[in-house]
Amino acid sequence: MCGIVGYVGDRDCADVLVDALSKLEYRGYDSAGIAVVEKGVIKVEKCKGRLANLVDKMAVDGKPQGHCGIGHTRWATHGEPNDVNAHPHLSQHGDVALVHNGIVENYIELRDFLTEQGYSFMSETDTEIAANLVEHLYRSNREDGPEAATREALSLISGAFALGIIFADHP
Repeated sequence: MCGIVGYVGDRDCADVLVDALSKLEYRGYDSAGIAVVEKGVIKVEKCKGRLANLVDKMAVDGKPQGHCGIGHTRWATHGEPNDVNAHPHLSQHGDVALVHNGIVENYIELRDFLTEQGYSFMSETDTEIAANLVEHLYRSNREDGPEAATREALSLISGAFALGIIFADHP
């Protein structure tokens, strides 16, 4: 079972997200990660293994700084447990980061559609496809805003799932 968390507020959210993820540690998982909107850019830190691995990685890389973010602990359903397949997934152009619990049943059709639109994929996950779908729809009609793009993406995705989504330009 995956765990997803999100935070928007006055506190620096990297520590808030890691603390929230630590409360989900009793569940089995194979990777952990966070994404934070930092000065209009989404910064992602993720890695294979336990949450302690992510904390150690951020001690070296530095923690993303911001007040809006999402976090995830993953139990693999699509793709092997590794750093690339860990969540959150950043969309191709960096507009959207997404965490996901569940399954996107029509991920193959969506991947084929997005490939025709010029998207390529780094991971083996259905989650990366969802992130790029939201980004594609947002870029196609930005004036309607993130909520409209998210609603449209949800109307196109089949399955049972929950999503946590952040947009670089709407923290």
